[in-house]
Amino acid sequence: MLTLASKLKRDDGLKGSRTSATASDSTRRVSVRDKLLVKDEGYYQGGKFQFETEVPDAYNMVPPKVKCLTRIWHPNITETGEICLSLLREHSIDGTGWAPTRTLKDVVWGLNSLFTEDFRNKVDDYIKRYAR
Repeated sequence: MLTLASKLKRDDGLKGSRTSATASDSTRRVSVRDKLLVKDEGYYQGGKFQFETEVPDAYNMVPPKVKCLTRIWHPNITETGEICLSLLREHSIDGTGWAPTRTLKDVVWGLNSLFTEDFRNKVDDYIKRYAR
């Protein structure tokens, strides 16, 4: 449990963050809560978003479960905090889902990309392509 929290702190995406880890004996999962700080780009610049990550016993064969605890409007985050991110899917048609070679660092990078990508260009491209 403490090893996971220490590993997450060492990962590039979480330097200087406050990570708390707890383990439940009944579920034997590790739960990590941390904040993702968005730098100076995109719609969410300067934002602080809290996530909870549950790492199941079958990890690394199955993906961790990640939930956004901060209420936010985002096209990839539901009102209840579920996250739509391809690498968090156990099975994926396009091959971008979870694989045993992925790490928690990949999850942090994936979450960060949800907040730093500029959706304006994607929306404009989508409208030009499909809304005729």
